Amino acid sequence: MGRKTIPGLKWRGGKWHIDKRICGRRVCQSTGTADIQEAERFLARVMEQTRQAQVYGVRPARTFEQAAAKFVMEHQHKRSIHDDVSRLKGLLPFIGQVHLDKLHMGSLGPWVSHMKQKGRANGTINHGLQIVRRILNLAASEWIDELGLTWIHSPARIKLLTNGDKRSPYPLSWNEQQMLFAELPAHLAAMAVFAVNTGCRDSEICGLRWEWEVEVPQLGTSVFIIPGQLVKNADERLVVLNRTAKRVIDSQRGMDDTFVFTFQGRPIRRMLNTGWKKARNAASIPCVRVHDLKHTFGRRLRASGVSFEDRQDLLGHRSGRITTHYSAAELSRLIEAADRVSEKNGKRPEIVVLRGQLSAGSRKTHANLLTSVPGVALSH
Repeated sequence: MGRKTIPGLKWRGGKWHIDKRICGRRVCQSTGTADIQEAERFLARVMEQTRQAQVYGVRPARTFEQAAAKFVMEHQHKRSIHDDVSRLKGLLPFIGQVHLDKLHMGSLGPWVSHMKQKGRANGTINHGLQIVRRILNLAASEWIDELGLTWIHSPARIKLLTNGDKRSPYPLSWNEQQMLFAELPAHLAAMAVFAVNTGCRDSEICGLRWEWEVEVPQLGTSVFIIPGQLVKNADERLVVLNRTAKRVIDSQRGMDDTFVFTFQGRPIRRMLNTGWKKARNAASIPCVRVHDLKHTFGRRLRASGVSFEDRQDLLGHRSGRITTHYSAAELSRLIEAADRVSEKNGKRPEIVVLRGQLSAGSRKTHANLLTSVPGVALSH
């Protein structure tokens, strides 16, 4: 006679699955194995854990991998979920099978060492530590099982690393701006001019779409309203165009039906690319980042006497005000404020000579762009 299986195990999809009432509740889950003896041991363990939890209040042991899967499933709406998934994938080989109630900073030591050996900054490592801390806090407070117990009794303390390698903002001087923009390829130069005159982030500029442009006929201009799901603080982002930014936008019209900024007919994923890195090294300012253009815009607004509230709106900072609903008079004031930094000391912008290595075809493609943007000219 063939060997009989324990009641509650069913064969499905090439593996044994539990389907059994244990201590008054139905348990349905995969054992994760095709071996009957291993499946029986798994079922026995589940039965004992359920009995311990129901009778004595002993929580079932759950791994970090199980908790990570639950976190991902519950946070699909999160704008940064793809970044979280990437960080979790890096963590799982090190702590995936560690039980939540046994997880602490010592458990994370090998992962931290691994990240440092790869040259990752403390800030990058802290992003991983923060998601572990978040999962543990949820497991101790919000995640309640069928027996009314939280996944763990209390979370271990996850301490972040001292972020001593975090670099301070580096607002550009006018001379540094001229040297940097002179070395950028034409398409990046246009994006950089736009960034330093609007305070937009790298991702906002790369993803900028024509459908977000809103005409303001009373002022004879237009603005852009970037949807909140694409903005860091999740609020809609009003992008006011001063005279320089407006000319950059006008120079891009007709190049692409969808995206404002493209290169060789395709959207640009990020400004901080090889072209940017080569340009900043050639300009002898290797530390400057794309985000420093936003800091430069903010610093110049403040130096020009623009009010704190107007600076918040122009930079897209969260302020509690409904920042995409303005009267023509309010928009006019913001445009005037932004115009204060479109020229140096109230004079015409200095000429920036682009020395990017462009082919004859590239020069022809960007000819209209370069001649229409004040402060930018193509050297021959």
